[in-house]
Amino acid sequence: QVQLVESGGGLVQGGGSLRLSCTASGRLFSIYDMGWFRQAPGKEREFVSCISRSPYSTYSADSVKGRFTISRDNAKNTVYLQMNSLKSEDTAVYYCAAYGGSGLCSTSRSEYNYWGQGTQVTVSS
Repeated sequence: QVQLVESGGGLVQGGGSLRLSCTASGRLFSIYDMGWFRQAPGKEREFVSCISRSPYSTYSADSVKGRFTISRDNAKNTVYLQMNSLKSEDTAVYYCAAYGGSGLCSTSRSEYNYWGQGTQVTVSS
């Protein structure tokens, strides 16, 4: 069982930056593929970015490529999402997720077994 806790959300002006963190319980963090998803009001939860277990492959949605960077620190059981050049359309609740992956992280919600409670990101225009 893995418990995930997100932090780092908040209110930021357009063009600004935020760094989200997601810390996992347990000792097997390194074997999990990790993902970030987001859900805006009235919309479905959508994939943002993911990072696999070793060899740490990453993949990001086209809407955030070049602006968001995902990384992980296995020693701290933490995955990060650095968000730069934020836009109003990035406003959403951001969720961290995990599953026992294969080294190629998934963009599909259904693959992920474990989810955090979410952290709100609001970008003002």
